[in-house]
Amino acid sequence: MTVEREDLIRNAAGIASDRAPGAAAEELELQVAIAANVRALRQRYDLSVTELADRIGISKAMLSKIENAQTSCSLGTLARLATGLDVPVTALIRGADAEREASFTKAGSGPAITRNGTRQGHSYELLGALRGEHKRLECLMVTLTEHSEVYPLFQHPGTEFIHVVEGVMEYGHGRSVYRMEAGDSLTIDGEGPHGPVALVELPIRFLSVIAFPDDI
Repeated sequence: MTVEREDLIRNAAGIASDRAPGAAAEELELQVAIAANVRALRQRYDLSVTELADRIGISKAMLSKIENAQTSCSLGTLARLATGLDVPVTALIRGADAEREASFTKAGSGPAITRNGTRQGHSYELLGALRGEHKRLECLMVTLTEHSEVYPLFQHPGTEFIHVVEGVMEYGHGRSVYRMEAGDSLTIDGEGPHGPVALVELPIRFLSVIAFPDDI
């Protein structure tokens, strides 16, 4: 029988490493961030573990442990890594203290919101949005019924992904028209006029995910 030791922590690669008594979560998070950044930069410059280790004067085994978040990286080693990868030290710890945004919506609990198609009988349920400093991502469940009208005049910055969940419609984008059934997807440039041009089989429900540019 295998017994899992409580003083081990598993990193993103699933490899167990010794947990120092009383080690803070922040320190472990820092190790994981350094590991990911060092590996990504090394691969970007097309360097092997051996080549980078030789360049900065540490053993291949030590570099491998750093890249797998199995050991703490001293300030001296961090500085040598930054020099060897030609980046500032801050580039190696990027992401360690960032609070990552998330949006969770229980089924059926998304708020109804108003959009350009509301007057045409289009129902919009907000499933989630990531905004941060800029408006970045918006996820909607759009429902069309017998009370809805076609409205092929939507325009907005960014890219939109559409996935039909139920029903059949013809969806226009610019000069093109796509017949979309359940399971079909369409990705479009939001700057082009778009929207449903024919409601073939009701009710129609489709997921709309809009990724906005950073300057919005």
